[in-house]
Amino acid sequence: MSLTVSPELLAQAEAGEVAESDFVTTVRDSLPFAYRTVERLTAELADGGAPFADNRIEPPTDAERGQLLRAMASDSIRGSLERHFGVKLAFMNCHRVAVFPVGAEGGAEYREFTSMRAQLLHQSPELRSC
Repeated sequence: MSLTVSPELLAQAEAGEVAESDFVTTVRDSLPFAYRTVERLTAELADGGAPFADNRIEPPTDAERGQLLRAMASDSIRGSLERHFGVKLAFMNCHRVAVFPVGAEGGAEYREFTSMRAQLLHQSPELRSC
C-alpha cells in the first residue's frame, strides 16, 4: 500500500473532495523518505545557482527506494508534491529525482534531463532490478 490513510481522511474522500494540505500530510507521514528527498532538493534548488537540483544518492534500504518509486509513479502524489513545494519534478533510474523551477519544462536542462538520450546514458547494471 502506498499511503496510510486515516479514517477521517478516507471519510472525506468518500464524501467528496479532499483538502490538498491533508493529502500532502498523508504523503509526508506515509512516504517520509520520498517527502524529505523532495524537500531537500527544493532547498538545494533555492540555495544554489544551478538550473535544477537532483538526487544521486541511492536510498539506503529497499523500503525507502519503494517510497520514492511510489511517490514518483503516482500522478496524484507527484502532482501534490510539486504544488506543495512549488517545483517541477523529473525522475530517472530508481532514485534520480530532480527538482526544477516551475515552468522549466520548456528549457534545455529539463528537456535534456528527461530525454531518451539521458535515460540511456544513465543506465547501469546496478540499477536494472530497481
